[in-house]
Amino acid sequence: MELTVVHMEDCKDPLVLNRAGQTRVLPQRLLQLLVLFLFLCFIFSAVSTHMIGYFGVYSAVNPIRPNLLPPDGEQLINLDQWINPPSTLMHNMSDKELFGRASAVPRLEKYPFKRVPKIAFMFLTKGPLPLAPLWERFFKGNEGRYSIYIHSLPSFEADFPSSSVFYKRQIPSQVAEWGEMSMCDAERRLLANALLDILNERFVLLSESCIPLYTFTMTYDYIMRSKFSFMGAFDQPGPHGRGRYNENMLPEVNITIWRKGSQWFEINRKLALYVVEDTKFYPKFNEFCQPACYPDEHYFPTMLTIKAANLLANRSITWVDWSRGGDHPAMFGGADITEEFMERVYGGHSCLYNDQPSSICYLFARKFSPSALEALLLLAPKFLGF
Repeated sequence: MELTVVHMEDCKDPLVLNRAGQTRVLPQRLLQLLVLFLFLCFIFSAVSTHMIGYFGVYSAVNPIRPNLLPPDGEQLINLDQWINPPSTLMHNMSDKELFGRASAVPRLEKYPFKRVPKIAFMFLTKGPLPLAPLWERFFKGNEGRYSIYIHSLPSFEADFPSSSVFYKRQIPSQVAEWGEMSMCDAERRLLANALLDILNERFVLLSESCIPLYTFTMTYDYIMRSKFSFMGAFDQPGPHGRGRYNENMLPEVNITIWRKGSQWFEINRKLALYVVEDTKFYPKFNEFCQPACYPDEHYFPTMLTIKAANLLANRSITWVDWSRGGDHPAMFGGADITEEFMERVYGGHSCLYNDQPSSICYLFARKFSPSALEALLLLAPKFLGF
């Protein structure tokens, strides 16, 4: 038994001796590592001190601070750049690019700055605006409450003087043919350009033969205070209504929702965005609404009825005279413009305005030829109020 213990103790001795040997070696290695670590820390500290002294303490911080805490002056400049409309209406965007950009504009119920909403007056013309002097009177003194956009033939070059409200208000245009989808393309183009100005809240489509019937203030208040947008959207039986429907428009467009209305409309910003961003209904109308189906009478009324029927007043605010018959309303020249004629334009109307009966139903009228200008200017103070 003693021998066993001795042998076990003898066997333990080498282990103890080895461990003792390790305890004598390890401190030397740790000391070397510690010295190396301290040396590297010294080098890093020296280099860092040198870099800070050379480049400056704030060089690594300053590039971030302007974005997080911009000075007040810089903040206002950036806000102005966001609010202000494009400095020029001419651009090189394709329709697809333009519609995409217009669809991306802010959609806010309330804005974080003082905002005076404007009406965008969009003139769809072939060339000149022969009634421009009358419109100049209408707009005078109301800067900041309106914007103007002109879509004409691409070949037309306007020569408005720099003092005119129409100066440089043409947008990049393409040929628009009556009764074809290209007419709706032109209207969408006008809306898209107008949407780029976030201050534009309401959008009125006019032609070169349109005239205003009231003062700007009266027109502005009537439109801005309306709960509805002024677009006709009628379910009309017969060959000129449902008879133009094509079953190939299913399933996107059902005949029960097929609508017809006047080309000359007024819509709010929400509906304008629906028109510009639409890719669902456009292909159907482009392919299957062919003469005797006229897209400018059916596309917007039908599509907006599907999207937001509750926002439509289901009437136009542009007066026309169909009493002479034919495919187009009557055109009035200088000999037609009398006090009796103007009284007929203004009188005998009944409609709903914000769900209440009203005798003021039209804010604009058409069609007037260039020869009507002189007579209109003479009667304007008495009837138009300017």
